[in-house]
Amino acid sequence: MKEMPASHAYRLLEPGPIVLVTTAQNGKANVMTMGFHMMVQHAPPLIGCVIGPWDHSYRALCESRECVIAIPTVDLARTVVDIGNCSGDKVDKFEKFGLSPLSAQDVGPPLIGECLANIECRIADDTMVETYSLFLLEALRIWIDSDRKERRTLHHKGDGSFTVDGEVVDLRERMVKWRQLPD
Repeated sequence: MKEMPASHAYRLLEPGPIVLVTTAQNGKANVMTMGFHMMVQHAPPLIGCVIGPWDHSYRALCESRECVIAIPTVDLARTVVDIGNCSGDKVDKFEKFGLSPLSAQDVGPPLIGECLANIECRIADDTMVETYSLFLLEALRIWIDSDRKERRTLHHKGDGSFTVDGEVVDLRERMVKWRQLPD
C-alpha cells in the first residue's frame, strides 16, 4: 500500500454522478456543475450538496430556496466540464451551451431537456451552510427521459478524470433487508 494525502479522500468516496444544478434569480436561469452531493435519507428524500459563496448559484439558491438537480450522461461530458469552467455572472450558460430549459412544476428554476433526469428540490435545512456550505435539499418531484438511449453517468475522480458507469450487477433478489423501504 502507498499512502496518499487524507485531503484526497473525496477522490475515493465520490458519492454519485456529476450533476448540473439550475437556479433562477431575477428571472435569469443559471446552471452549474456539482460533484459534492449525497443522499441523506429516503423519506422524505433528502439530498446533501455543497454549494458555496464562490459559486454564482449560491446567492440565487439562498434567496429562492429552490433548485433543480439535473443528471447528465456521458454524451454531455465536455459540456459538463465547460459549464464548470465559466461563471453565470458573465455568461448565459443555457444559451452558450445550447441547453433547453424546460418548465418545472413546483420550482422556478428550469429542468434541462438534454439530461437523463431532473429533480425539483427545495431547501429543507440550511443550518450547515455557514459552516460547511452544505445544503440539505428535499426532492419534490423527479422527471426522467425514459426514451433516452444514453444512460451512463459520469463520476468525477477529483483530478479532472472521470469514471463512466458500465455494467450493471443485479442483486435485487439478495437485498431482502431493503425491501421494506418505500419505492
